[in-house]
Amino acid sequence: MASFVTDLSAVRRNVDQAQGLPNAHYIDPAVYDEEKHALLFSQWAGLGVAADVPEPGDAKPIDFLGMPLLLVRGRDGAVRVFQNICRHRGMILVDAPRKIEGAIRCPYHSWCYATDGRLVSTPHVGGPGHNTHEAIDRATLGLVEVRSHIWRDVVWINVSGDAPAFEVAMADAMARWAEFEQPVYHGGSDSRFQLEVATNWKLAIENYCESYHLPWVHPGLNAYSRLEDHYHIEKPGEYSGQGTLVYRQLTNENGESFPDFEGLSSKWDTAAEYIAVYPNVLLGVHRDHAFAIVLVPEGPEKTVEHVHLYYARPKTDGGLRQRNTQLWKTVFEEDIFVVEGMQRGRHAVGFDGGRFSPAMDSPTHCFHAWVAAKVEAWRGQPHAAE
Repeated sequence: MASFVTDLSAVRRNVDQAQGLPNAHYIDPAVYDEEKHALLFSQWAGLGVAADVPEPGDAKPIDFLGMPLLLVRGRDGAVRVFQNICRHRGMILVDAPRKIEGAIRCPYHSWCYATDGRLVSTPHVGGPGHNTHEAIDRATLGLVEVRSHIWRDVVWINVSGDAPAFEVAMADAMARWAEFEQPVYHGGSDSRFQLEVATNWKLAIENYCESYHLPWVHPGLNAYSRLEDHYHIEKPGEYSGQGTLVYRQLTNENGESFPDFEGLSSKWDTAAEYIAVYPNVLLGVHRDHAFAIVLVPEGPEKTVEHVHLYYARPKTDGGLRQRNTQLWKTVFEEDIFVVEGMQRGRHAVGFDGGRFSPAMDSPTHCFHAWVAAKVEAWRGQPHAAE
């Protein structure tokens, strides 16, 4: 638990009276640890994407807030998440992305696990030449699996294991974009990139939620998708963001664009939406492509943004894909100086969290109110005082 308890009462007021989160929620290691449990481990949080392990046997180690995890696509094609440690002595099993050709073998004493997590081999565990022992029950010593679910190709995990079922927890977001509940295809190596940003992960969420900053931070985007063409999206306790009424498709030199997702209503001819699904996933949908950004915190003041672009068909124009990726990379890079600047500002002693424009900042306030509610609920539970 945090070494001191921050006062969050002002954060939960109505937007016209509220203050933002106190500085400690962006810079204090103890508060960061508190939020790790209250906001990330206890919810359905984004870990990576299924496209990270496209083929059976593919394995990718991921450090998630200090916890060593392993993303694996099994021989059966299912994607699972395990703790990346051997059940024998806690040795790290996989230290770099690779293809598991046979079994997942511990480099320490060679205990071996199937890609579905079963312990299948324990060489010499009963003495030289004896590979079994009555005290070692393989059936109960498989890899520790972390509860997971895939939606929009994002691998969501619930570390605590006690969040509501994913379909219940995310019902509103899934219903909002029900028309897009169809296959999405990762664009491949030219449709992914990552940004290392010197900021607390929450500031990336806050910035993404609102369109208020477009005229000054994204002048190119604002030239055709103006501030007045945007609208707020708010679902208290779950997600918030923005939409635009004037999405313009990218075309190649022949005037061709990406193929559309099938069966979309006419709304999506010119609309696009961008929501931050709490706690740490940023999603965008358009008639012809989508993206997912998984924010992985690496301490109170560093975040890695993993960006992935998706299309309605497995084969699309490579040159157009690269242009689209570069366009979005430029947009997201334009935000870096803002979130890093706000992060530095959180070291200003006496800053009270700032104010919200009731007309322009309500999606961001929606996120702040969720953070405050979850942290206060966590503090009210017995383990918070341990």
